[in-house]
Amino acid sequence: MTIEATRHGSDESDAGLAARVADEIQARVASGELPIGSWLRQDALAREYRVSRTPVREALQTLRARGIVELIPNRGARVRLRSAREVREAYFLRAELEGLAADLAADLISQSQLDRLRDAERMFGESVAAFAAQRSRGETAPEVERTWLRANDLFHEVIQEASHNQLLATTISGVHRSFPRNLTWGVLDDLRLLEENVEQHRLIREAIEARDGAAARRLMVAHVKRSGELVASRAYDAAAGD
Repeated sequence: MTIEATRHGSDESDAGLAARVADEIQARVASGELPIGSWLRQDALAREYRVSRTPVREALQTLRARGIVELIPNRGARVRLRSAREVREAYFLRAELEGLAADLAADLISQSQLDRLRDAERMFGESVAAFAAQRSRGETAPEVERTWLRANDLFHEVIQEASHNQLLATTISGVHRSFPRNLTWGVLDDLRLLEENVEQHRLIREAIEARDGAAARRLMVAHVKRSGELVASRAYDAAAGD
């Protein structure tokens, strides 16, 4: 999908345009639309976003500083592969933040939020079951993969919303957006891991429902850290070997 960054007025500065273009490109990298290794050509980006090359050049510099792209002399900009260490560090931080969110949610979650959490848990379990059925028939399951990702996102988003701490939720989102989403799809190769994720979600939800913040926090920290290990060892190591 093309996302255009057009001027909101003739007085918008190149710096303002550069910031918006950088954010849009980062979002596309995070979603997997621009996969690791993609070349980002200044001329093509300028045409797509309907801006001059100056804000595009500044946007790429910003993305380099964020660690999203690498600038290769005489070749251009390319979406960067993060190291396994960077992945583990980011997931360690995210685990602690999401653990805090789960702890807070155990005290503050409303009944409607709890209902949505159960719905997300159910959707996640059903998507894993559907994926297993399609795998057994030798079929690919792109729609199921999208449902799995959405259900997983929803589960975590409801907990962050229920923490009633917007700064915490925004910080978690910022860490999460630092890494391409399609790297998490590597876990779809292992049905056993998906089924374990279903069980982990159930235990987290039950702890929150029981108003046991300490248990919810401990379970969430372990859940996210384990996901980070899988992304680092499976997706990144595999990509590095390509």
